[in-house]
Amino acid sequence: MSASEALWQFAIVAALLTITPGMDSALVLHAAIRHGRAVAAAAGAGICLGALVWGVAAALGLSALFAVSATAFLVLKVVGAAYLVYLGVRMLWTALRGTAASVEAGGMPVPSIRAAATKGVLTTLLNPKVAVFYIAVLPAFLPPDAPAALFGAALAGIHAGLSAIWFAVLVLGAQALRRWMTRPSTQRGIDVVTGTAFIGFGAALAFTEK
Repeated sequence: MSASEALWQFAIVAALLTITPGMDSALVLHAAIRHGRAVAAAAGAGICLGALVWGVAAALGLSALFAVSATAFLVLKVVGAAYLVYLGVRMLWTALRGTAASVEAGGMPVPSIRAAATKGVLTTLLNPKVAVFYIAVLPAFLPPDAPAALFGAALAGIHAGLSAIWFAVLVLGAQALRRWMTRPSTQRGIDVVTGTAFIGFGAALAFTEK
């Protein structure tokens, strides 16, 4: 397989993975609806950065530890699942406790750009499924004569770029419906749905086998 063939074939796989509903899309969409484009963009950038880290680590063979070590995989899985459940519970708590004033103000304080980006990075780095995806898929697209780390970074960059485009579509779609989505009842419903989804993602991750 030539370098050019590897790049476009991986792009197809990455595109399909990107548009598959998951915690990353849910996080960006929730941020766009609740806090606006800047916070959503920061969350999306954090997710892309986390994917880049996993991609480079997989190319270097570092994240292979989670494929061969049951203990390392278990620790990352438990921490990641707990973090997702924590995010989900916070969203549910915001929806259930919110007074009219707090809901009109956004339900919770608008997070800083740094906080949103950090949440995005952690959501990706604490997800062992991302590590296993790169371990399982990325080596198949590494030409034997290409520098592993550099080419792995290029593949991860393609994934990050496609994710950024998809997140932009989600954010623009949310902004188009912003008048309806900023109603207090709608925002409470969004928090309930998104929070429940994150708790579900966390529970599913907790029972994931290698």
